[in-house]
Amino acid sequence: MQITFLGTGTSQGVPVIGCQCAVCRSLDYRDKRLRVSVHLQVQGKNIIIDSGPDFRQQALRAYIQHLDALVFTHEHKDHTGGLDDIRAYNFRQQRDMPVYAEPRVLEQLKQEYAYIFAEHRYPGIPQVQLQPILSDTETFLVEGVPFEPIRALHYKLPVLGFRVGNFTYVTDANHLSPAALEQMRGSEVIVLNALRHEKHISHFTLQEAVDILTDLAPTRAYLTHISHQLGRHREVEATLPPFIRLAYDGLRVELK
Repeated sequence: MQITFLGTGTSQGVPVIGCQCAVCRSLDYRDKRLRVSVHLQVQGKNIIIDSGPDFRQQALRAYIQHLDALVFTHEHKDHTGGLDDIRAYNFRQQRDMPVYAEPRVLEQLKQEYAYIFAEHRYPGIPQVQLQPILSDTETFLVEGVPFEPIRALHYKLPVLGFRVGNFTYVTDANHLSPAALEQMRGSEVIVLNALRHEKHISHFTLQEAVDILTDLAPTRAYLTHISHQLGRHREVEATLPPFIRLAYDGLRVELK
């Protein structure tokens, strides 16, 4: 399996429009963060988890020539705002794009992208094949690849993380139940969100994420959904345990 971090930023991205803080003015490429998204290459399939507003730019930058499926963690715009850009894959591949999400999320997509689902549809709009995730406890297949859903809470909003083999991905969460943590345990690589240092209503802080990862003790861990409030990449990473790194846009991770 190869994992490519397409975006590692929070809903506003980094730099933030109009901000003059040290992170937003940083020249370090690792401090330039598009909205959060990850590309999995596994079992001969290309699968993307979340396509936010930067999806077109991310797909071009990562040279993603083929896409087999799109999976959504939840319905917030910084995770779904790039759905229209799957049209390029429709045209290239001459097939509808399978889109996997919980029924609530699919209904939100129908509202926000009503033109995709209209009875009389405009030529050239995205062609999707909705695939509801009907259980948050049972493994489901994404184009033949087993995905194990992991329930998390994003404040009061239920969201999904996923375990794919020895890789676990959880973003936009501030609560994981004991059962969810046990699902994650034993993963070789875990990705977890860490927004900033200060307490936040709907995201783990850096220390909360580090504490969880220290308990789970994966071989490698990466932090994502990072805001400019966390600090400069090189300075923050220097404070972390050796097995925990900050993810950055374009980072590629290999699993056997």
